[in-house]
Amino acid sequence: MLKPNPLPREIAPGVFWLGDCLEQEYQGRPYHSYNAAFLLCGSEASMLVETGHPKDFPEIERQMLELLDRNLPPIKYLFITHQETPHSGGLGRVFQNWPDITVHGDIADYHLAFPQHADRLVPMEVGDEIDLGGRKFVAIEPVIRDLRTSLWGFDTGANCLFPGDGFAYSHYHLDGHCGLLAEEATSLDLKDVLAVFAERALFWTTTTDMNIYVDKLEALMEDLGVEVVAPTHGLPITNLAVTMPKVRDGLIADGDPEMTLGEPPVPAEGNAG
Repeated sequence: MLKPNPLPREIAPGVFWLGDCLEQEYQGRPYHSYNAAFLLCGSEASMLVETGHPKDFPEIERQMLELLDRNLPPIKYLFITHQETPHSGGLGRVFQNWPDITVHGDIADYHLAFPQHADRLVPMEVGDEIDLGGRKFVAIEPVIRDLRTSLWGFDTGANCLFPGDGFAYSHYHLDGHCGLLAEEATSLDLKDVLAVFAERALFWTTTTDMNIYVDKLEALMEDLGVEVVAPTHGLPITNLAVTMPKVRDGLIADGDPEMTLGEPPVPAEGNAG
């Protein structure tokens, strides 16, 4: 039986995790993933990062309204890492339901889908900033891209990285991972789930030397002083020393044998779900 949605959750001061699980089955067990959004709150304004999957937007909006009832600053901005549906699928409803929000990022072709809202689209390039009051949101280079138009973000208040698909992985419902931080999901094989997600959603990562990209990612995070990672797909990371070595192993791993060998793996005894 599914538990109530544990989100929204504040993962760092002024950074709220929003969304709901996408349910599927893998190796005979309920396998979940997030198409998360985040609410970033300064002293003067708040920003929504991502819109979530279309199926989740009513729940994400409910969570936004719940948080705003706590006297948080008004939501003035929306940042989207790229145009893929799990990241931008709620954009039409944001335009409709939040008429004062402006949309930021590599806005590319959004004006073709929403020409009536073209005046609310504000392009961002690497280095551009939005001042929320007491903290800034900065557009940064995406090390691991899903689309050509991908763009990442960084919050100077909590030193929080918003990497879109950069840290993408799923989790197991029966192990109680839903709504946990990566460090709290102690039974999650992070190397395995990162490799599976990368092979199925970012197949280009299987045909290149990912050490190059992970080295660049680690250098970027060190330069920025990242302390928290808020991925669109995956559990947030708040202890980099514990989790980043596992992330590195997952990003350079060979992937899922079910995909590479053409035969399903044999579940370990007791893991039938």
